[in-house]
Amino acid sequence: RLNPAKLGAAMLVFIEVHLDRTVQDVMDTFKGAVQARPEILECHLVAGGFDYLLKTRVRDMGAYREFIGSVIWTLPGVRETRTYAVMEEVKATNALAF
Repeated sequence: RLNPAKLGAAMLVFIEVHLDRTVQDVMDTFKGAVQARPEILECHLVAGGFDYLLKTRVRDMGAYREFIGSVIWTLPGVRETRTYAVMEEVKATNALAF
């Protein structure tokens, strides 16, 4: 398994994203912009109190502050965000158990 810290991406962060409007053109533009960002590892459209959940990796909190201001807040349609910095990855897998 790769060591994210050795690759300059030690900090794992989840970001709730609220869009200003949940109409197809805004969502399509947002999704296209997210695809172009390597720091965004995953992007999920969710049901509930917000629209998208992003999984991101950055170097440290300083890099995250730069990323949220220069990237996330400039993505099309973003109205509000909430950040959850991961303190410990208890379990991380892509394996499916059937």
